[in-house]
Amino acid sequence: MVLEGLGKSLRGVLDRLGKASVIDDEMVNDLCKDLQRALLEADVNVKLVIEVTNNVKNRALNEPPEAGRSMKDHVTRIIYDELVRLVNNGDGLALKPQTIMMVGLYGQGKTTTTGKLALYFSKKGFSVGLIGADVYRPAALDQLKQLGEKVGVDVYGEPGEKDAAAIVKRGKEAFKHKQIVIIDTSGRHALEDDLIDEIKKIAKVAQPEERVLVLDSQVGQQAGPQAEAFHKAVGVTGVILTKMDGTSKGGGAISAIQKTNARIVFLGVGEHIRDLEAFDAKRFISRLLGMGDLSALVELASQEIDDQEAMQQVAVNMMKGRFTLNDMYYQMSAMGKMGTLEKLMSLIPGMSAMGDKVDYEATQQKLGVFKVIMDSMTPEEKEEPSILKSKRIERIANGAGVTTHDVRELLKQYNQSSKMMKSVGKDRKMRKQLMKQMGGIDLDSLKELQGSE
Repeated sequence: MVLEGLGKSLRGVLDRLGKASVIDDEMVNDLCKDLQRALLEADVNVKLVIEVTNNVKNRALNEPPEAGRSMKDHVTRIIYDELVRLVNNGDGLALKPQTIMMVGLYGQGKTTTTGKLALYFSKKGFSVGLIGADVYRPAALDQLKQLGEKVGVDVYGEPGEKDAAAIVKRGKEAFKHKQIVIIDTSGRHALEDDLIDEIKKIAKVAQPEERVLVLDSQVGQQAGPQAEAFHKAVGVTGVILTKMDGTSKGGGAISAIQKTNARIVFLGVGEHIRDLEAFDAKRFISRLLGMGDLSALVELASQEIDDQEAMQQVAVNMMKGRFTLNDMYYQMSAMGKMGTLEKLMSLIPGMSAMGDKVDYEATQQKLGVFKVIMDSMTPEEKEEPSILKSKRIERIANGAGVTTHDVRELLKQYNQSSKMMKSVGKDRKMRKQLMKQMGGIDLDSLKELQGSE
């Protein structure tokens, strides 16, 4: 999970608030002290910490709650608002044709992030071209080509050429019909004069709409001088923070770049090519506070799951009050495509707080066993699990190489999931929302599908 340590501390603050019998001056002061401690441990700038907690204290003590809202909910909302204000510095990258120039020092994850960004825009339906303008690191162009092949986008580079600006000029011409052109530039171990001169020349030739600085979030508040120097050189418009999965220093990087006019546009949250998240301040803070991010969950599903027919069939079954083992199998397969169980739980409201109680590795292995068991069932058994009695269970266990206890555990899990899904199917408001999420299918379309069976 992103900034796991900070998220756990912040959820602790809200837990204390929820258990309080009365919200008075003393309670608010104690909460602000806990909030200060959580932010400082995450390496957030001291000045910003004091500003945030002073705002929380002043609003909590002087601002009356809205009609119908409890004092606890009121203070929770204030904490949420002030944390959002801390990290909110503008919108992300626009979904429009553009040239994006990537800058940063060595070791920040710039080339890998370039590949991730190419995948992001490609999945949004844009044609993408990558230009390899790192003329100092020998393996840079090869790495970029490998990433381009992996995500299915073209890469332009000139092995042996040392004039980065000339490469970019010819690359722009080669990709003049591409909607998105992303330029991977050279890095250095430090902000040397020749690096600054080179990226200035590239920016002059490329005329990029976005100049994106890639920063390793683990450097903490040291990110501030880097951001300011690159901003002074080329006018950085956006920042991508890498290695945000679990780092305790991300708060420092986030607060440090507030010194520039740049805004955070993406977070790198893992080593996989798809582990890049568009930054949204409200959604980011919502996840940290354990409120989940259903929008991100739906977006992730739409990007990673391409079997729309199967999604719609699950929806049809739910409309009929049915939930089969086939549906359960599909859901488990979908989860595997969407990422780790830990990541998915962080997107579901209230589930983040359960993190310490869940053995993710064991649970992930158990889901794998369940899929093997279902592979040993007949189509009839998966459609009508009620027929699974002792003899069938024994046969399935033998076929899957597991015990009958494992098969019964699967059936127990299925029965619990079935009850939950059927209750959701009876809730018209929830049903309509799920239909929209599951591939954009609406109620009228569902009725047509049902009538055609």
